[in-house]
Amino acid sequence: MEDKKKPAGASKSASAKSKAKSPAKKEAASKESAPVSRKGSAHSKDKKEAASQAPRLKKTYFEKIRPSLMDSLGLKNIMETPRLSKITLNVGLGEAVSNPKLLDSAVKELEMISGQKAVKTKARKSIAGFKLREGMPIGTMVTLRGDRMWEFLDRFISIALPRIRDFKGLNEKSFDGRGNFTAGLREQIIFPEIKYDEVSLFHGLDITFATTARNDEEGRMLLKSLGIPFRK
Repeated sequence: MEDKKKPAGASKSASAKSKAKSPAKKEAASKESAPVSRKGSAHSKDKKEAASQAPRLKKTYFEKIRPSLMDSLGLKNIMETPRLSKITLNVGLGEAVSNPKLLDSAVKELEMISGQKAVKTKARKSIAGFKLREGMPIGTMVTLRGDRMWEFLDRFISIALPRIRDFKGLNEKSFDGRGNFTAGLREQIIFPEIKYDEVSLFHGLDITFATTARNDEEGRMLLKSLGIPFRK
C-alpha cells in the first residue's frame, strides 16, 4: 500500500484560514463580554436606587441608632447590637364562633393595616362552655419582616399612636424577659387605613415586637431609640 501524501499548498491554505478565523473569534468574544459589564453596572445602579428608597426608619437605625447603641452598651462587635427582627399582629375574635363573617372582615382589615396577606388562626383545643371545637378558626395574624416591618413601625409610631385618645405611653411591663415587647390596642380604628363607617365590629389587636436583645433592658433601649413612647 502506498501512503497518500497531502500537498504542501493545502496545509498552508488551512493554516491561513485558521489565522483568518482567530480575529473573528476574538471580536465575537469581546462582543459577548460587553453586555456582561453593562449588566454589572446596571445591577450596581439598582442596588444604589434600592438603598436610596429604603424606609426612613431603617436608614436612621443603621446610620445613627445602631452605632449609639453599640457605644452605650459597651459592645465590641457591631453585629451584637440588638435589632428588630419581626413584628407580629394578632387578632382574636371569640365572636367568630357564632358569626364566621366577622372573621372575614377582620382578615381584610388586618391586610389593609399591614399591607400583607393575613392567615386565619385555629383553636388548639375544644372548650364546651364556649361552644368551641378544635380546629375552628377564631382569629387572624400576620408577620412582618424586612422593609414592610420598618414601614409599619414608622406608621405605627408617627400616625397610629397619636390617634389614641388620652394616650400617655405604652406600658413598660409588657416585656417577656427576653427583650420582646407586646402592645395591646383596644380598637383597630386608630389606623388611618380603616374607615370608621365600614367597620362591622370594633375589636382590639396585639402587636409583638421581636428583637435580638439579650434581656429586657436592651430591648427597652432599642425600642426607645426607635421612637416607641413608654409610660413614665
